[in-house]
Amino acid sequence: MLAASDARSQSSMQGVPNAMQGFSQNRDQPIQIEAATLEMRDKKKEATFSGNVKVVQGDTTMTSKTLVVFYESSSAAASGAPATGTQAAAAQANAKAAAPATGAPIPAASPGPGGASSIKRLEARGNVVVTQKDQVVTGKTAVFDTKTNLITMVGGVILTQGRNVLRGDRLMVDMTTGVSRVESDSGRVQGLFQSSGQGSPMILPGTTPGAAPAPASSSRPK
Repeated sequence: MLAASDARSQSSMQGVPNAMQGFSQNRDQPIQIEAATLEMRDKKKEATFSGNVKVVQGDTTMTSKTLVVFYESSSAAASGAPATGTQAAAAQANAKAAAPATGAPIPAASPGPGGASSIKRLEARGNVVVTQKDQVVTGKTAVFDTKTNLITMVGGVILTQGRNVLRGDRLMVDMTTGVSRVESDSGRVQGLFQSSGQGSPMILPGTTPGAAPAPASSSRPK
């Protein structure tokens, strides 16, 4: 779908700071996953966390309705060969599903029997919110592709930092370089930025000022 998009109708901004970059900055940190339930489907190589899902890596937190982990048998993991980048962090993930009755966690070092598996993709679905310090990103779906080291969030994406707001259709973060890109399929990327020490907004060149919320008090996503 991305390849089929008309490039002439797209607008984009590159190098935008956002909370999603926290996963790139903390990629060597262990990952902790908490949820109400965990369902393993070994034949499909899937693990689904459901119910108030919370993912924490370093100072970055992501919440969503569900988180689906797609994994595969890893000859590198079986032979003890080192993984790199996000795969190394994912393989060391401390995944926990909190039991509703007792609150006792169910540990799972890595998806798949015996732990000899590597994570190839994670999909966070439903009211995805990523927070790092004063930065917040919201959207409908976020996909973490460990093969390409790329994170893509889609669905009414809103980036905020303090009173600054940026809106688009997609946010893409390269985990290798840490570079972010916000895209809009029609019109322009919409941004409202408050200049330091002034009450009036500062509109970033190349963005559309009219579509961003005018009142500063309403600039945070609901």
